Parts: sequence; structure tokens; C-alpha cells
Amino acid sequence: MGATIPASGVSVPEGTTPALTSPASHIQVFRLARYQLRDYLLSRRFILMLGIVAVLGVILTSVIGYYRPASLLGTSDNFYNQIWAGAVTVVIVFAGVIFGGDAIAGEFQNKTGYFLMGLPVKRATVYSGKYVAAFVSSFVALVAFAAILLGNAAFYFGTGAFTVAFLESFLLAVVYLLALLGATFLFSSMFKTSTYAVLVVAVMFIFGFSIVQALVAGLIKIEPWFIISYASPVIGYPFDATIPAHMVTVTSMGPRGHTTSFTSYNPTYAEGVVIMLGYFLVTAILGLLLFEREEFT
Repeated sequence: MGATIPASGVSVPEGTTPALTSPASHIQVFRLARYQLRDYLLSRRFILMLGIVAVLGVILTSVIGYYRPASLLGTSDNFYNQIWAGAVTVVIVFAGVIFGGDAIAGEFQNKTGYFLMGLPVKRATVYSGKYVAAFVSSFVALVAFAAILLGNAAFYFGTGAFTVAFLESFLLAVVYLLALLGATFLFSSMFKTSTYAVLVVAVMFIFGFSIVQALVAGLIKIEPWFIISYASPVIGYPFDATIPAHMVTVTSMGPRGHTTSFTSYNPTYAEGVVIMLGYFLVTAILGLLLFEREEFT
């Protein structure tokens, strides 16, 4: 004779207890992401991020409404190219720092990892759940900023504000967000202190990568394709009739008749997308490997 457990429909011998099985990995990822997302939504950091978006939106709306520059308000493409393409990277960087800077390091500093790792949950599941939560939170901030820009564009251009070019640029911004969060989680996995992790992430994405990119192009004179910030200009390409030249060299006359030249680089459309996707995949894998090797001692 065998007894049937109604909840699972599995027949087991009488007097025995069926073995408990853990949920599938994708279900665990969803649950971890949901609880982490709830913590984000109830925390001050989410209010801070929306506050940054609101302040940035108010400043842009006020300045544009007061000065009404003709070059900016000529067409919707000019508007988006000069406002959205430049400002959206700032929003993405702040979102990455706020939601991803201490995502992994916080597990060590706050000792929450001791309890989480005692559960039948893989570290890859924890890492993925936290990444999904950080991405969703950052995506909400990105959508909020896009809504502000679309509202301004609708006021000045009417129905002409909603263009395929903006949708294409928004999708490129989402890919850049994926890449930046991947790099952010990598840096966060390198430290066991939230303060160090957030500080390093903020410095690298706000100042560091831009400085390194300028030095590589100006002094070493090679294309800085290996720096994530180099790919960000492609977000504005959908609004340009002609994509900028891949390499631009400017020669100037110095003292005593000496000439100096400076070479700047612009990513091609395909190159920029490949760089962003490559950063996302490589940094996500490296960050996970670091997290797997860290010991909770």
C-alpha cells in the first residue's frame, strides 16, 4: 500500500515522509528579486533616485521653457539629441551607483549573507535575483526620466514628439543600463564594505572612465573600445542624419612652427552595441565568479 500526498500527487510508502525539494532556480531568482525590489521601493535610495530624476527634469524644463533656444526646438530629433542623449547617461550612472553599488558588498558588511547562504540557494541565484531587482529599479527611474522628456517634447512638437528614433534610442539606453549594472556588480563583488564599493563605483563611472578614455585616445592614440563610457554616444545616433566619423584628427600650429595633432574616436553603431553587450556578459560572469569565491568568515 502507498499513501498519496495531495499537495504533490506523489505516492510514497506509509509511515515515511516525502523528501522536500527546493523550488526551481528561476523561481528562486524571481522570489529573491521580488523581496529585494520591495526593499528598494521602501528604502530611501529609491526616493533619492526619483528625486534626482525629478530635479533634473525640473531644471531642464525650466531652462528650455525660459530660453527656448531655436537650435534645440527646431525639430524633435534636435531636442532629443541635445537633451536626452546627454542627460540619460547621467541618470543611468546614478541609478547604477544607488542600486548596484553595494548590492553584493552589502551582503558581507551587513552579515545578511550568513543567513542567506544557509538556505538551499545557489550563489548564482542570489546574484541573479539582486541584479534583476537593481535593473527593475533603475528601469523605473529611466522610464520616469523618459516620461519627463516626452512630456516636454509633446508640448513643443505635438504628436511629432513620439518618434521611432526615440524608441530606438531608449532601447539602446536600456542596453547601456544592462552593461553598466554588470560592471557595477563586478566592482561591488570586489569589496566586503559597502562604503568602499559605492565610492569606487561612483568615482569610476562619474570621473574615472572618462579620464582614462581621454588619456588613451590623446596620449596612447589608440581607440578606447575597452572602456564602457566610449560606447555611450551611440544612444544619440538614431537622431543623427549622419553618424560621426569613426576617427577625427585635428592638427594645430604650436610655438616655433611645431605642429601638434589630436585624434579623437567615435564608435560605430554596431561597435557601440557590441561593446555594451560584451561588457554586460563579461562583467556579469566575472562578478559572479568573484562572488562564488568569497568566503563569509
